[in-house]
Amino acid sequence: MNELSKEPQLFNVVMLVAYKGTNYAGFQRQDHATSVQGCLEQAISKVANHPVETFCAGRTDAGVHGTNQVINFVTTASRPEHGWLRGTNTHLPKDIRVVACKIVPQDFHARFSAVFRRYRYVILENTFADAHLEDSVTCISYPLNVELMQEAAQHLLGEQDFKSFQAARCQATTSNRCIHHAKFYRQGNFLVFDIQANAFLYHMVRNIMGALLKVGKGELSPQEFKALIEAKNRNLAPATAPANGLYLVEVGYPEEYSMLKPSFIGPSFLLD
Repeated sequence: MNELSKEPQLFNVVMLVAYKGTNYAGFQRQDHATSVQGCLEQAISKVANHPVETFCAGRTDAGVHGTNQVINFVTTASRPEHGWLRGTNTHLPKDIRVVACKIVPQDFHARFSAVFRRYRYVILENTFADAHLEDSVTCISYPLNVELMQEAAQHLLGEQDFKSFQAARCQATTSNRCIHHAKFYRQGNFLVFDIQANAFLYHMVRNIMGALLKVGKGELSPQEFKALIEAKNRNLAPATAPANGLYLVEVGYPEEYSMLKPSFIGPSFLLD
């Protein structure tokens, strides 16, 4: 066979990405708004010297942050892993960073290979946050009964129909999801809600948090929260919680992709 007729070698590159979502209209690429994916694809395409399409593990909403978003893309460009990482970061805005990079087998897909997603929602029980945290946490000015919130959260566990927490624009074919854990804990001055599931519906975590805040305020009992899940009716649920307290912190994959495990879960200010 003529050497010139050979198909070019393809490389499947995966990146762990951290970003502050405040200035973006969400992760997903959009025609008339600035998105995290759009910025990443522009930067990676410059390093690859050809247009690149990325795939992500979770399409976070406008204003939502990520500490360990996972993306992958297929390219004919041969670059060392550190070259992809450093080159891409050179072309990214300061509020988006590639934190790790690996060349992986061709069968890996950031979305379809994932077995779980994990989010953290960070609350500061205060009227306002310090200036550097203003867009990074949700401030609650009233006292919260965390014990009741934790009791209510246990009704989320297992595989259920979460239609009550599904946003109107959600395009999922089913509203059934399996939640692995849902728990509150305190970290310094912060109250953190940590939730993991096989996958989440559009606005699902923020809608759950909106209802749990009502429980914490005493306007909804744990049993009423359980009844809300069973009603499978979004119209009965409270308002969606703000985006700025929410973080995509981890995406899980089968053991053969264990090299994708993040070095920390974050957000970083919780590590202090």
